Amino acid sequence: MTVRVRFAPSPTGRLHVGNIRTALINWLFAREQGGQFVLRIDDTDLERSTKEFEQGIETDLAWLGMIWDEKYSQSARFPLYHQAMERLKAAGRLYPCYETGEELDRRRKVQLTRGQPPIYDRAALKLTDAERAALEAEGRRPHWRFRLEGKRVTWEDLARGHCEVDTASMSDPVLIREDGAFLYTLPSVVDDIDMAISHVIRGEDHVTNTGAQIEIFEALGAKAPRFAHTTLLVGADGEGLSKRLGSLSILQLRDEGYEPLAVVSHLARIGTSDPLEPGESIEALASAFAFDKMARHPGRYDPADLARLNGATLHAMPYETAQPRLAALGADLGESFWLAVRANLGLFADAAAWATVVTGSAEPLIAEEDRPVVAAALDLLPAMLDGDSWGAWTSAVKEKTGAKGRGLFMPLRRALTGRDHGPEMAPLLPLIGRDKAARRLAGETA
Repeated sequence: MTVRVRFAPSPTGRLHVGNIRTALINWLFAREQGGQFVLRIDDTDLERSTKEFEQGIETDLAWLGMIWDEKYSQSARFPLYHQAMERLKAAGRLYPCYETGEELDRRRKVQLTRGQPPIYDRAALKLTDAERAALEAEGRRPHWRFRLEGKRVTWEDLARGHCEVDTASMSDPVLIREDGAFLYTLPSVVDDIDMAISHVIRGEDHVTNTGAQIEIFEALGAKAPRFAHTTLLVGADGEGLSKRLGSLSILQLRDEGYEPLAVVSHLARIGTSDPLEPGESIEALASAFAFDKMARHPGRYDPADLARLNGATLHAMPYETAQPRLAALGADLGESFWLAVRANLGLFADAAAWATVVTGSAEPLIAEEDRPVVAAALDLLPAMLDGDSWGAWTSAVKEKTGAKGRGLFMPLRRALTGRDHGPEMAPLLPLIGRDKAARRLAGETA
């Protein structure tokens, strides 16, 4: 069997870390199994779906390295959904209902006061043809419900193990609205059948829906795919992310300068037994993927972990990878510069500031109490600077002034770079050069 999975986002907004994590798990599983990843645009809501958001989905997935094998748009597949609808009607599994939202709400309240479960009572099945005609004469248009068999549906979930759902405890799901628009469920099942989707991987908030969906697969004469329902993400505080997802869009993370490899490493390893470290590549993450590594507790999304992984990704980045991006920033000063500064970067764009420190101008910071150390350093500055100069030079300054540790190194760093923190000074000093170093030690902006 060829493994085929699908990611079916709705083009009504930007992708955020929650649905990207679902997409990523699908992609990693497909690649680990040698299978295929299908991108299916759920644009059946023609009023809210936009091409701009669809393009944004493609851009986000491509930026993260999740290239799809096939792409479909559900808006081009309405004839298939209508065929399935007619089959279900003919089989007596899809029936018209005429209640308004207010009427259904009142019924649920009555059921609750009586201690009954608030599920649909199937009153529409008792309507005669004459009663249905009278309701339609009033201007009512039916919504269509799928008649569940009311049985215990079971499946072996790749993420949760054995699962059971009693569809007798559920309302018959609405598949088609009063205006004739298809809700998510029927197009999804029809497409899963038509596209030979072998595995449906999604969040555990869909577990209950699975019972009804398996019945729809069976009613259409198809075998249901295998399912995996993964835990959802929570914030660093343990609370749900639902109210914060708008501020965690992939577009925002990209604009803030995060590395795509850091983002996918973070999302791939949250809530698993793997260490929270950056992967060598998204392909390497796929080769290590397994559902049995996923914990049963929610994955904890902590921006501090992402920031740490982003730094670690940059610290390991070879010059060959960084070079085109350094050039685009106007900061390509060669491999020695990149190796000198990469271990201090939180974001790639920070390299531009260090390029300015090296080739541009920096205003030295020299506190009054540090002037004796800085003056001695200027007197002892070697005529030629190389990778060994820093150690010999600072030893000479220490011997002359008695300064040591922070009292020796911090005044020199502040004078040479204008900053309290930064890359190791040994490789940075020869990049700055003797002329700039001497002028900055003398208190000049250079």
